[in-house]
Amino acid sequence: EAMEQQTISIAKAGITTVLNSRAAVLAAANPPSGRYDDLKSAQENIDIQTTMLSRFDLIFIVKDEKSFNRDLEIARHVVGVHRRAGETTVMDSNDSAKDNFLKRYIEYCKHKCSPRLTEAASQILRNEYVRIRQSSREQAVQTKDAPAVPITVRQLEAIVRVSESLAKMQLQLSVTESHVREAIRLFNVSTVDAANSGIVDSIVFTPEQRDEFSKIEQQIKRRLAIGASLSEKRLIDDVIRYGFTEQSIRRSLVFLTQQGDIEHRRERRVIHRRR
Repeated sequence: EAMEQQTISIAKAGITTVLNSRAAVLAAANPPSGRYDDLKSAQENIDIQTTMLSRFDLIFIVKDEKSFNRDLEIARHVVGVHRRAGETTVMDSNDSAKDNFLKRYIEYCKHKCSPRLTEAASQILRNEYVRIRQSSREQAVQTKDAPAVPITVRQLEAIVRVSESLAKMQLQLSVTESHVREAIRLFNVSTVDAANSGIVDSIVFTPEQRDEFSKIEQQIKRRLAIGASLSEKRLIDDVIRYGFTEQSIRRSLVFLTQQGDIEHRRERRVIHRRR
């Protein structure tokens, strides 16, 4: 109710009232396996109800990618925080003035500026919303599965809110085409990428991995006759007994899916062999 209707209903101690809820919500969550797995689909990595996801304006996927320079920067920051713990920080008068000015500027933008969409900006929004919806439908037909993040009218309203926020930052009375295009760019690199994330388009095997894949493929097809279906969890558990890792088995399943030998059914819980 707080995110959808922007109200909170209270019924306690004989008092029944409805309060306004105008606070922004910033939330974070971990995938079920603890970290994002590129060998899994977006639906498997984002284990949150679509009714909840659709209420967020922007959804970002943050991956823990291995990078020497990035790891070094993070390590320096964490060590620096602990090294400076307990030290008294003296804020410069200029820094204090800048901080107060920024707070006052944001407050002024929120209460004194109410930009409205221009006709050109509205046309761009309509065309982009239709394009994203069409792309989402085509992806659902190809993958035979619903997208992890549904694209609904709520997402159109989210782009409108972001566009208006960008205009407010510049104290503009109208939401121009540039504001809408920037909002669409942010939406594409966040929510749209999250909806399309997951299994990679192509998998390259090393000679050792190809030999392992051949053995895993034999075990999978031995347990799964043409036209038969089996629970993915049970199939993986059976093949693990022969000394293969779960990651290698899932990689092989992805490759077999791309080849058209198998397909996932029942919300990716069941594997069906096609040929």
